[in-house]
Amino acid sequence: MLILLFSAVLIVAYANGANANFKGVASLFGSGTASYRTAVLWAAVTTAAGCVAATLLTGAMLKAFSGKGLVPDDLAAQPAFLASVAAAAGLAGMLATRLGFPVSTTHMLTGALLGAGWMTGDVHAGKLWESFVKPLLLSPVLAVAAGAGVYLALKKLRLAPDHRTRALDALHFLSAGAVCFARGLNDTPKMAALLAVIGWLQGGAGMMLIAAAMALGGLISARQVAETLAHKITGMNPGQGFAANLATAVLVTTASLHALPVSTTHVSVGALLGIGITTRQAKWRTALPVLAAWVVTLPVSALLAALIFRLLSP
Repeated sequence: MLILLFSAVLIVAYANGANANFKGVASLFGSGTASYRTAVLWAAVTTAAGCVAATLLTGAMLKAFSGKGLVPDDLAAQPAFLASVAAAAGLAGMLATRLGFPVSTTHMLTGALLGAGWMTGDVHAGKLWESFVKPLLLSPVLAVAAGAGVYLALKKLRLAPDHRTRALDALHFLSAGAVCFARGLNDTPKMAALLAVIGWLQGGAGMMLIAAAMALGGLISARQVAETLAHKITGMNPGQGFAANLATAVLVTTASLHALPVSTTHVSVGALLGIGITTRQAKWRTALPVLAAWVVTLPVSALLAALIFRLLSP
């Protein structure tokens, strides 16, 4: 069972990297500031830096996504429960990546925790709302507003020009790196929490393993999601891309430091969409299916986790 758990967590980490690593650098690629290869390498390096920082700063997130508080402690310590959660989130994530949908690992893990937990009939609804659902619902709304607000403010200050400059390119790369760093900081503990029952993988060792799997996923399997994020949500110029990254980095970093499990997907896509609405370049034909995928992933992950937990339980 521990081997199954270990394998499932590696799968969900790989799927997370494939689906999410590019979210911070999508504006670099979409605005023509960087090639795909340069953008994906920058994402890998800066996400890994966030993963390393997570070993020091996000102990509360480790506890939250182990399931403790949401389900009884004895259930959250069972390898079968944790393996069910990881396997369900990994399968849902790989499917979404294959289809080119940028989805939320946070959503899938939350759904999987619920699905496996409900098989025992003991989920703490109060904990579910305050610690999981509320931040997930609020984050995309805040991101749309933040993306639009930051862009308008920067444009008024003449800090978001329509064309590339050396200074803007430097700021754009820094903001993209900040988003990837924040994503590594926020996402790594969510997956490492699933390894808590494997003694030698508790804490930093587990997070480093997660970081390696995320990097591989991002480098090998990110292309389809990259095209969606960079070219199919909204048209953007370098200044607009910089504004989206700045808004995303601030929101995700703030959430991470307060141990709030927001979705980097919701925030980054929300910021891009906010700018697209402001500039009237939003591509709703793609954006609406992406939003629908966000809704679908939670119940799909819950159903998969429930089925897997039923199969694994004696």
